[in-house]
Amino acid sequence: MSEPRTPAQVLREARQKDSRDKRARVLSVVDQLVADDEPVTFTGVARAANVSHWLVYAEGVREHIEAARRRQGRHAANDARAGANAPAGWKVEKRLLQEDNRRLREEVERLKGAVRRSLGQQLDQFGASDLGVRVDELTEDNLRLQGERDEALARVKELTTQLSEVEDDLVSARTSLRRMIRAENQGTGQ
Repeated sequence: MSEPRTPAQVLREARQKDSRDKRARVLSVVDQLVADDEPVTFTGVARAANVSHWLVYAEGVREHIEAARRRQGRHAANDARAGANAPAGWKVEKRLLQEDNRRLREEVERLKGAVRRSLGQQLDQFGASDLGVRVDELTEDNLRLQGERDEALARVKELTTQLSEVEDDLVSARTSLRRMIRAENQGTGQ
């Protein structure tokens, strides 16, 4: 009977299997691109295999991609020599297709720009409406606080007036008290 595996061993084995699967996917994508006569690029392979760019540059994978690129380069050179002997109609057709591709790429870029601008405007509008609501809330808060301030100032004025009256009463009471004490002292002193 085998010993139970530790969680670290299970994790290591899972990572190794995942790594083998991803590397196999990359090699399969490279072979498929070559078979389909599609250009082999590191970015294209990473995207098609759904792996990180780091993996396509890793040792053991990078060499396979570079070899496929060299094979494609040789085929392109051979095709160019063969193209020199190709019928004129094919050359014209190729040039027309290249112009169509260029025009379509420009159209795609133009449409992407339009979508970006439209999304930006939508975000700006969304932000502006939120800002308007926030400004309204802050205006209401400001008015409420101004009212509270005015009430507090009125209360301070009222209390100041009361304090002044109380101080006047106190001064009067002290003056009366002094007179009474003097009068009493003069009455007992006789």
